[in-house]
Amino acid sequence: MKLTGAEIILECLVREGVEVMFGYPGGAILPTYDAMTKYPQLRHVLVRHEQGAAHMADGYARATGKVGVAIATSGPGATNLVTGIATAMMDSSPIVCITGQVTTGAVGSDAFQEVDVTGVTLPVTKHNYLVYDVEELAYTIREAFHIARTGRPGPVLIDVPKDVQNAVTEFVYPEEDIVLPGYHPPTYASESQLEAAVELIRQAKRPVILAGHGVLMSGATQEVLTFAERTQTPFSLTLLGKGGLPEQHPLSLGMMGMHGTAQSNMAIQNADLLLAFGMRFDDRVTGNLKTYAPDARKIHIDIDSSEIHKVVHADVPIVGDLKTVLNQLNPMLETIEHKEWMTQVRDWMEDTDDRDIIHQDAGDRLLAAHVIHDMWKATGGNAVIVTDVGQHQMWEAQYYPHQNPHTLLTSGGLGTMGFGMPAAIGAALGLKVPNVWAIVGDGGFQMTITELGTAAQERVPINIAIINNGYLGMVRQWQEFFYEERYNATPMLSPDFLKLADAYGIPARRVTRREDVPAAVEWANSITDGPVLIEYVVEKRDIVYPMVPAGADLHNMIRRPASPDSI
Repeated sequence: MKLTGAEIILECLVREGVEVMFGYPGGAILPTYDAMTKYPQLRHVLVRHEQGAAHMADGYARATGKVGVAIATSGPGATNLVTGIATAMMDSSPIVCITGQVTTGAVGSDAFQEVDVTGVTLPVTKHNYLVYDVEELAYTIREAFHIARTGRPGPVLIDVPKDVQNAVTEFVYPEEDIVLPGYHPPTYASESQLEAAVELIRQAKRPVILAGHGVLMSGATQEVLTFAERTQTPFSLTLLGKGGLPEQHPLSLGMMGMHGTAQSNMAIQNADLLLAFGMRFDDRVTGNLKTYAPDARKIHIDIDSSEIHKVVHADVPIVGDLKTVLNQLNPMLETIEHKEWMTQVRDWMEDTDDRDIIHQDAGDRLLAAHVIHDMWKATGGNAVIVTDVGQHQMWEAQYYPHQNPHTLLTSGGLGTMGFGMPAAIGAALGLKVPNVWAIVGDGGFQMTITELGTAAQERVPINIAIINNGYLGMVRQWQEFFYEERYNATPMLSPDFLKLADAYGIPARRVTRREDVPAAVEWANSITDGPVLIEYVVEKRDIVYPMVPAGADLHNMIRRPASPDSI
């Protein structure tokens, strides 16, 4: 059948299993938008800003495991996607962005709304394309989805000139398998690698598993648990690894790194073997590399060969799919016990528990940590949480234990303020359940606050929890510790969030007392036909403890004093 390029784009999306796409129309992409009227099975969500489209596609992808789709016009439409694309790239999220471009004859002439978007996005995409020939369009789209979802997932961009969208050709969907020279994501470990790993595991007296985002992307939760329980190895989670393993498991150390638990960081620093499963040794995880886990040998399993030896040298490097490799490795291991090591680990856990702010009375002040903890109890720990970036993000990581995969979606690598609410919209539309919570700060929320309009228009059932402390809280914390309390450009004026919600027809409440948190959560959960907003007005000058200063030794944490005066 003969189709226009615009129709080919949409026909291919249908064949790739796409159900919803997020975008904003404009002149260079208008042929595709016009063709959408012929494809009612594709739901289009009109965003208020293209950055929101990229974050929504990202949230959709992280929540469902499917490829998210964002659409924008040329020029500023395309460049507005860049922050969201970079966010997806850093966190290995599979999205495909389709952008309009000026006509092929005008490319390179600085035409109206022309931007070299493939050049702009080259460093922050897994791959990108500029399609000059309509006959190549269908295969390009098929290839883009293949690249986005296979190996280490990531964002792919397809730039389509307007005349290519209007051109007509015979459409034949490429059914054949995609074969790309030089692109062969590895799967299995070699026998020699497995034998070397087994030898180190048997010798270890103080092992620790470092579980990253790769556990989730590989679907390796059960395989990692089998390994941990068989070898009695405690596990620590990266921020993006949360949910990959049940945090209330007896072997769980909690999150590692700059704002990780003390027991996690102390275990890493005293370990004699680190088993890095699908993680990349980010600087927020390691602290000072010169003193990082000084006595530990390292086994590093990752599907991306570029991560091996990039930051930390691996004694046994294994490039492969984590689930597949562990299915090879686990049968080779007998039951192992580490009683002395676990006794030491439990001592560190008890010390952390003694200092925990949850056990301290804050008087008439509402603390963000208490809000998060009480939200966890009120939701039964079963909500899908999408956070923004800042103090509230770290408090969520500390006080909302995640038991199930894909229940925490957050911007880790890029640390993108404004990610939370649009990503929650994408997640809710993908999951089709009302139990999605966007936990945001007053700063990040205002960066993409325009997407309240999208949530209202689309009747997206998300619960928005604003942790409002009147500051750019994490920056203010650094100013307190390292800049002699010079709070420059961190106090923040916010609108009346309840009036703003009312303007969009969104039900809203304000909470100022801890005893009101459970009722507010119950109220929000009772409304399932659209968005709900709760503003928690919390203590302004609170601190996320512990904290490892940037570049400091991982064990040299700034700890919360074991006293109510520390609040």
